[in-house]
Amino acid sequence: MSALPSSHVDAGRLQRRFEALSAIGATAAGGVDRQALSAADAQAQALLIGWGSARGFTAAHDAAGNLFLRRTGTHPLEPVVMSGSHLDSQPTGGRYDGAYGVLAALEALEAMEDAQLACSRSIELVAWMNEEGSRFAPGMMGSAVLAGVRTLAQTLCVADVRGVTVESALRALKQTLPALADRPFSAPIHAYVEAHIEQGPVLERLGIPLGVVTAIQGKHTFRVDVHGEAAHAGTAPRSQRRDALLAATAMVQALSAALEDDRDEVKFTVGRFTVTPNAPSVVPRHVSFSIDLRHPDTELLRALSARVAPICEAMRGSCEVSVERLVAADAVAFDAGVRERIHAAATHLDVQILDMPSLAGHDAGIVSRIAPAGMIFIPCREGITHHEEESAQMPHMVDGTRVLADVLYTLAR
Repeated sequence: MSALPSSHVDAGRLQRRFEALSAIGATAAGGVDRQALSAADAQAQALLIGWGSARGFTAAHDAAGNLFLRRTGTHPLEPVVMSGSHLDSQPTGGRYDGAYGVLAALEALEAMEDAQLACSRSIELVAWMNEEGSRFAPGMMGSAVLAGVRTLAQTLCVADVRGVTVESALRALKQTLPALADRPFSAPIHAYVEAHIEQGPVLERLGIPLGVVTAIQGKHTFRVDVHGEAAHAGTAPRSQRRDALLAATAMVQALSAALEDDRDEVKFTVGRFTVTPNAPSVVPRHVSFSIDLRHPDTELLRALSARVAPICEAMRGSCEVSVERLVAADAVAFDAGVRERIHAAATHLDVQILDMPSLAGHDAGIVSRIAPAGMIFIPCREGITHHEEESAQMPHMVDGTRVLADVLYTLAR
């Protein structure tokens, strides 16, 4: 019997589990379409429940649709150690985003079983509901409800583009699964550790197999509505027009220039731009566009965020403008103690590891509001993510899983 579970991590089993999960919602281009609370998501959850049940792990759902597999400890009333990620994907998503963290957590639990290692604390694998936000907006709904960032009522009433609500989709999903126990939101968490692909090129470029995430950069999002007046493209004098499109594009250009920085750390994105009436011969009367603004420094992000509305107002011309801030998620610093355990496990296994921030958001950032949390990154090819060409190497997946297994065991022991 090994003193640590890492030596019992089975690369072949991890590979087989990964291939089986990747087949659910598989796309012709090699990715997955497994959106939250869809039939494919239900199938993936059923597969995970089956794997866990075969090893004696107890499955449960909470009221927000998060799925848990529990390896019960010798002191089951103590706060649990938790690990996982998400099973849902973008419509043309990759096979690794989210899925790797779920399967790494499962393999860690199975390695402990194979090594016959008892833990004082129970360990729970979690598959968070709707991390991606591709079907229901915003993302990270399940972890946000568990952490108290969103209410359950706010979440259940959200509808997708077809008018299907989270509540009805969750009800339909649960009807396809075996009856599961109910996990209360109030169950305390001792620590949370999430394994994930980097979703960036740094580790691959440096040739380093693992990263320990120091922080997640903050993210502020806005909706900007510009109101002008429709007019005939051939008869309305330009001097008298209230062209919402010209005003909106002036705002975007001014924002882009004002939010630029020499170190290229500020991330400014206008990803959605809607023009009304969107007709070739009509002066646009209304434009709505989105702003996604990110930076790892909370104070600087807040200062940049405060400039958005004044810049839009200054560039509105003869139009009217309203700016609504939708999300104000400040930067998250991960727990130093959890990071030290990740470092120690990697050092013990002689795996090189790099301290690094995450430029993408993760459920771990939400969970860090209520429990010590940390993340382990593995490289992904060329940093490609949210894309069917997303790829990671199995040796890196195994390294990350071995470190995760030992960290979870030491936290639970």
